[in-house]
Amino acid sequence: MNYEVFDHTPCELGEGLLWHPLRRELFWCDIMAGTLYRRYNEEIQDWKFPHTVSAAGWVDHDTLLVAGQTSLIRLEINSGKWEVICQRESEDLKIRFNDGRSDPWGGFWIGTMGFNLEKDAGAIYRYYLGELRKLYHPITVSNAICFSPDRRFGYYTDTPRQIVWRQPLDERDGWPIGEPEEYLNFTGTNIYPDGAICDGDGFFWNAQWGSGRLVRYSPQAEAVDTVNLPTAHITCPALGGRDLRDLFATSAIQGLSDQQLREQPHAGQTFVSRVEIAGQQEHQVKL
Repeated sequence: MNYEVFDHTPCELGEGLLWHPLRRELFWCDIMAGTLYRRYNEEIQDWKFPHTVSAAGWVDHDTLLVAGQTSLIRLEINSGKWEVICQRESEDLKIRFNDGRSDPWGGFWIGTMGFNLEKDAGAIYRYYLGELRKLYHPITVSNAICFSPDRRFGYYTDTPRQIVWRQPLDERDGWPIGEPEEYLNFTGTNIYPDGAICDGDGFFWNAQWGSGRLVRYSPQAEAVDTVNLPTAHITCPALGGRDLRDLFATSAIQGLSDQQLREQPHAGQTFVSRVEIAGQQEHQVKL
């Protein structure tokens, strides 16, 4: 499957792709640079924060919820003004927010991790109607948070453990019910699951750190399609564009040697491919 470079900005750690369905614009983060980017037409805009930023959800046409280092932030897109609306229970500056995504009920799931990948230092939370509740702990590197279009399941991973879990959700309010089940198990391989989305057919698209690719899995955990990309550390997918068939992917420079960087000149850039299956619209966050 062919790809193009959507944006040439090299990110140390690109992540947090969000296709805003009302604005029809792509947002993404360079986590370590504390920068949120927006691409519209051929122009790019950025917002710089005094801390890491890693994920976002849309609140309305002109407002985003952004995950900072230790807090959730309400950002006014047009003015650039922002304010903290929720603080994590621990302000430990060795821990930061990482992967996150909004769910079909308006909740926002967001994980944490240590800056130095400290084992079991992280967790996964859900912010819903003003409450931030811890769901899973311990987690080392939280990733792959996404939701099936039939609203039955949420997905998440702890990347170093190489397992993706599928969590049944309460149809009334989206809180987890029962225990998560193992969905994908990559232990004993060189596959490390990173960011993920579910498309409109309920298939799971996973960026795989170190493998230079996105892989699409059926609900039965069968690999059915692969998009190979020109750099090793692919971090997060999103489906967007006017028909939700543009498959975007962020990548990272972080973790590549000088030789690898010479061999992979597109490292850290953001890519786009055309796919046959449409995505599902990103869900609105309810503050």
